[in-house]
Amino acid sequence: MASDTAAGASKTAPAAPTSRRSVTGTRRTVAALFLLPALLLLGALVVYPIGYSVIRSFYDQSGDGFAGVDNYRALFTDDGIRTALKNNVIWVVFAPTVATALGLVFAVLTERVRWGTAFKLVVFMPMAISMLAAGIIFRLVYDQDPDKGVANAVWVGVHDTFAQSSAFPKAHPGRESPLEPAGGGAFITKGTVSAGDTVTLPLVGVAPDLMPDDAEPAAAPKPEGDRITGTAWQDFTRGKGVGTLNEVDASELGYARMRIEAVKDGEVVETAEAGGDGTFSLSPKADGAHLRLPASNFAAPYNGLDWLGPSLVTPAVIGSYIWMWAGFAMVLIAAGLAGMPRELLEAARVDGANEWQVFRRVTVPLLAPVLAVVTVTLMINVLKVFDLVFIIAPGSSQDDANVLALELYRKGFSEDQPGIASAIAVLLLLLVIPVMWFNVRRLRREVRR
Repeated sequence: MASDTAAGASKTAPAAPTSRRSVTGTRRTVAALFLLPALLLLGALVVYPIGYSVIRSFYDQSGDGFAGVDNYRALFTDDGIRTALKNNVIWVVFAPTVATALGLVFAVLTERVRWGTAFKLVVFMPMAISMLAAGIIFRLVYDQDPDKGVANAVWVGVHDTFAQSSAFPKAHPGRESPLEPAGGGAFITKGTVSAGDTVTLPLVGVAPDLMPDDAEPAAAPKPEGDRITGTAWQDFTRGKGVGTLNEVDASELGYARMRIEAVKDGEVVETAEAGGDGTFSLSPKADGAHLRLPASNFAAPYNGLDWLGPSLVTPAVIGSYIWMWAGFAMVLIAAGLAGMPRELLEAARVDGANEWQVFRRVTVPLLAPVLAVVTVTLMINVLKVFDLVFIIAPGSSQDDANVLALELYRKGFSEDQPGIASAIAVLLLLLVIPVMWFNVRRLRREVRR
């Protein structure tokens, strides 16, 4: 009986304490040893630089004198830093939004097409290009010369489709010409014309090899009853002493499509356009009028937009960034779209929703977590953008395209102001922290689900 009691007592006696182990069964000491190299690297590469930058931001240019908050005060008084801060706000608002929106559109539209994979590959391909290479590419794309810059080549092509440029931008009257300046780039005859007259309008200043392709050998004007006829031509013949001044010679070319206006008392009463040989004809309504060649005949060729000028340089650089990162957004959103429950989409269609309603009220809400990840990632990325601005923006407009990361580089290395550069680095860190905090909170909510 006693033995049974002892046996029962031994069964209910608490077990001897064992050493506490981690969730994975590994001793804490061993776990700490494995984590130690990573913690040392984290401290050396992240914690120490942050701490040193914070301390350095309170010192002057030499690093010996304590400057207090002067460096931080400069962040809001220095014109270059304020411009950089303003541009960073523009970057954060527009670049992630547009890139994410394009990625969403691409992901949704390519989901149902047979060549969707190939399209996604092409759109994602810029991600394989370094920022340096992309900057060089877009520096050429935005070149002012339409013969070099793709952007202006397209823009000028569209413009010239609806508004033809002049072929005679440098044409002007020569010696002893019947024409005189009329103001605003136009030229007008010195005297009036009468019905039945023939008029010659000689011009010079256009190189023979730059004449229009449809220009023909000029023809002398011929009388046509009571009509007024004339010729507008290039009064120039190659060779010294060749040709007669203010007279049509055999080798001279007519000003094809030259516009001529008959002006009475400041009003245009009739217009004509010269043919390929430069000849034109006006009705008797032009009797007693001056003949004017309007300034539109001599307008300089349209060369497109100054993409890298002060007003457009920031949108132009943002465009190059979107070109690179829209593929990144598309791939992540396409992955989220692939895991979306299809029965919800079909149920919405069965209930009578059209495709736009399905997209706006079903697809986008279900993709909200993915869209948040993409947007937050891009926001963090644009806060530290440097390469594209430094390479694409020319020196003449780099101040207008300035961003905080570029200003940090300029203050720290070009202007030798490490204290202000450290203050800018701390400001960038403070700007990134709220975005990272939002991302961490969102990830924790996703884990709880």
